[in-house]
Amino acid sequence: MAAPSCHFHFTVHKVSKNVITRPFISCSMQPSQSNIKVVINGAAKEIGRAAVIAVTRARGMEVAGAVDSHFVGEDIGKLCDMEEPLEIPIINDLTMVLGSISQSKETGVVVDFTDHSTVYDNVKQATAFGMRSVVYVPQIKPDTVGALSAFCDKASMGCLIAPTLSIGSILLQQAAITASFHYSNVEIVESRANPIDFPSMDAVQISKNLSNLGQIYNREDISTDVAARGQVLGRGWC
Repeated sequence: MAAPSCHFHFTVHKVSKNVITRPFISCSMQPSQSNIKVVINGAAKEIGRAAVIAVTRARGMEVAGAVDSHFVGEDIGKLCDMEEPLEIPIINDLTMVLGSISQSKETGVVVDFTDHSTVYDNVKQATAFGMRSVVYVPQIKPDTVGALSAFCDKASMGCLIAPTLSIGSILLQQAAITASFHYSNVEIVESRANPIDFPSMDAVQISKNLSNLGQIYNREDISTDVAARGQVLGRGWC
């Protein structure tokens, strides 16, 4: 596909003592850069639908596939309550969608919102078709992250694993790192409706960030039995 590229020029002619300028426009055809094809895996989920809307509104990207085991056959645009359908049906077959995009030889990426038990196989499939992955899967296991890292290194294919999509959480992590240099004691406290969700991925990530700084915190509590360590107190986790 080509798009016209136009340039505005001035030509200067000298006639006796008068200088005459004549503008002219020259146009040439240059190939336009195609959009990045984005496949949303887990498109029927709330976060998946939000991603569909965001990609549709973004420049340089377009939704090329919607994969989910729910609402199969329905148009993803209608499911997202968009003004017009995207004419992209939800398909419960990631391989079929990836194969279609790879045949067109377009640049593609898979955004994975599925489950920690299937994400490894999903990334392997995307990599096999030459597509990179962006993964946001709550409660993903450290072993899975390690396995994905090793696999992608071997395949020389990038994969972004996002522990959180919250800007506020990322800012909190950075604030915790900055503040940690000024304190000798650190507590991570969070509140959730379901105690089973403790600790959250955000809390685990903050803990890892602080541990990687090479400092030892709470020295006076190392040899003491402090009830707050790792226990549920009311609705908070410490």
